[in-house]
Formats: sequence, C-alpha cells, structure tokens
Amino acid sequence: MKADHPHCRSRVRAAAFAILAVMSSATWSVDQQPTEQLPLKDLRLFAEVFHQIRASYVEEVDDRTLLENAIKGMLAGLDPHSTYLDKKSFTDLRVSTSGEFGGLGIEVGMEDGFVKVISPIDDTPAQRAGIEAGDLIIKLDSKPVKGMTLGEAVKIMRGKLGSKIELTIVREGVNQPFDITIIRDIIRVVSVRSKTLEDGFGYIRIAQFQVNTGKDVSKAIETLNQKNSPLKGLILDLRNNPGGVLQSSVEVADLFLNDGMVVYTEGRLPQSQSKFHASTITEGGDTPLVVLINGGSASASEIVAGALQDHKRAIIMGTDSFGKGSVQTVLPLNDDRAIKLTTALYYTPNGRSIQALGIKPDIIVERAKITKIDARKGLREADLSRHLDNANGKKDQKKPKDLTKDENPEIPDNQIYEALNLLKGIHILSLKQQSPVQPASQQPTQQQL
Repeated sequence: MKADHPHCRSRVRAAAFAILAVMSSATWSVDQQPTEQLPLKDLRLFAEVFHQIRASYVEEVDDRTLLENAIKGMLAGLDPHSTYLDKKSFTDLRVSTSGEFGGLGIEVGMEDGFVKVISPIDDTPAQRAGIEAGDLIIKLDSKPVKGMTLGEAVKIMRGKLGSKIELTIVREGVNQPFDITIIRDIIRVVSVRSKTLEDGFGYIRIAQFQVNTGKDVSKAIETLNQKNSPLKGLILDLRNNPGGVLQSSVEVADLFLNDGMVVYTEGRLPQSQSKFHASTITEGGDTPLVVLINGGSASASEIVAGALQDHKRAIIMGTDSFGKGSVQTVLPLNDDRAIKLTTALYYTPNGRSIQALGIKPDIIVERAKITKIDARKGLREADLSRHLDNANGKKDQKKPKDLTKDENPEIPDNQIYEALNLLKGIHILSLKQQSPVQPASQQPTQQQL
C-alpha cells in the first residue's frame, strides 16, 4: 500500500489524534485540574504535517522518530532550559548530579541558535584549555551548531574518554572566531575547596551545588575557625558556579543567616509555590563576609548571593551574575525518558526576580591582571646622620617592608585580592571601635618597664 493511500492517510491521522489525546490526558494528571480542550483545527494541522512528512520526505522516517522530534520541538520552542531527555540524556542527568561524569567540563545553554558557555567547571579540560564564561560555540569539529538543539550539541560534545574535539569560539573583544581543541575526560567536580589566605582570613570556593555541598561548606567553616582563632573575615567564591541542587544553596545561605527567608518560587502549579527559610542556627556567625560573583554565576549561586545581599549579611563583589532565575522540574515519562520543564521562577527575600537580570554586586570589580610597579628606594628620616631618636624611646625599629616583594604570592587573582583588602579594612575599623583613641593628656609619654 502506498504511503499516500487514503486508508493509510486516515490511519496516520487517527494515530496522531490518539497520541495527542494521550498527551492531553497526561497534562491533566500533572495539573490535577481540568484543562481547556485542545483546538481541533490545530490538531488537524499537526496530523496533516505528520502525514506529509511521513509520505513525502526524501528519506523514510519511522513514526517514533517523528513523534520524538515533535516533542523535542514543543519543548525547544519554550525556553532555553526546557528540553526532552531521551534514554541517554536522562541517564547523563542523573549521573551528573553525583559529581562525576564524562565530557569537557562546561555548563552550557542556547543563545540565538548557538551554544553559550554559562561557565567552565573548575579543574576540567575546558577550563584548562581556556574556555571562558560567555563564549559562544559556533562549530563542533567544523560542524555548524546553528540548527542543532541543545541536546544534540551536548551529545556531540560528550564522547569517548581521551578523544579530541575542536570547538570554534566567538568571544567578546576578539575580532575573529578561533578554535580550541579539548581532550575529553572524566569530570570529577569537587564541590567545595577552602584555605587560609592570610592569618585570620579564610577562603571558600564552591564550584557547583551538589547534594552534600551544604555539609561540605559547614565543615570548611569549622576547619577555618580552628586554624584561625578567631576568623577575622571570609571570602565565599561563587564565580563561574553554574548552580545545581536548590536545597544545597538554601543550606549554604542558612549557614550565614539566623532568621528570615532565603528564597521563594512562584509558578502555575501548587507545588511550584515554595518558600525556604533560614534556621536559627548559624555556623558562619557574624564573621565579615564577601561573596564573589561574575557572569558565570547562575541559578543556585545567585540564590545564595541574593539572599545574603538582601539580608545585608555579606558584601557582594565582582560583576553582574548570569541571570538564570528559573526552576526546572524533571518529569519522568517512563523508566528511561523524561522532560525537563521550567515550572517556576526564583525570587530573592526582597521579592527581586533573578530571571534575565541577575544579581548586581555592591562593589563592581572587573577581572584584571595585577601589575606591580617597582617602588623607588629613597632616603628616610632614619637614614639621616644625627637623626633624633623615637619619642617613645625606641631606638631599634623594624625595617619597613620591601614593597617590591609580593606580600602574598598565593593571590594572583585581583578580585580575591580586593575582597581580602576589604575584609582587612573592616577588621581594622572594628578594632578601632572597640578601643577608641585616648586623649593625648591620658597617653603615657614613655613606656613603663
């Protein structure tokens, strides 16, 4: 029987209507409330297109492929984060939340038909190759990205471990597209790292919000407090953090708050209306806090920055964040397929929507290279012959620091350097407030021995 035979045509249309009827009933079961009837005219149009492709396309396409493509098209037309997850994509999604998966090590989205890098992940092939947040990937192994879905592009970027892939990049400020070759590897994301920058000043880096990130940050704070007693200031680095598990971001914010709302969500479904509050227990105490963000800080990292900013618990420093303020819910369709659907929007405690605006820092510090200018060595009063001794009777003074030497060679990052200086200033002011200067008449003129 020919594909355009009337009986075949009617069977195809009947099949299309039956499938749409099932889709309609599935939507009703999720909403738990009646929905408007699907427009008959548009259903007929869908059935007609389905038939024409099935009968006339240059190559034969099976019905299952056509229907899966129709589902992909429905989701792709909504927003960059709603997508259809086939068996492999669904498995990859579940594996990635565990913190170990294969690939390049980048969080990506779609923009104007191209793959946009939201952020490279710490210590991954992509970061080591020089991929930056905001890069547009226009080709994958010389194959144009335009026309691909995000899922198709991701499928190409994932591959056999040790194999190479060439990305053609368009970057703001660079005149011509350029190529970067990356070798695929197992991506093991270490969620939390911490260290002491200087005596009393700690640093915590969150690369991605995973299931145990809240606990890991809690342990890091405890360790820093033990090594630096007391902890004078803390830097929380959320730069190039693409987000992750919502609950973990709430737990991290809660470590520095002792009351109030952290974030709330609003959507059409009753289960999309959620509010998350801080507990009364705070492990971060009142330690001065600076949070670093940039254009690669998205989703869960924006929730933390927004909550701490609204509660005036931290100074936000860096550049504007990415602006992903939407909630994606994974809705399984069967054992091996699902859809990832945007179901709600995030709001900060003060009611600010993060979506497409992001978090604006309190202090803007652009990423830059630090270039030290050698200080001239000149004469000082103490170098002059017959100079008067110090009025307090101190003859042997320590030599001044050599400003040509790097005081902290572990901090080549200007944004961390600025955050550390800010924390030092806050600490100095707090000491002065605790011990105000005495009037001159009450100050001793010489040391008592």
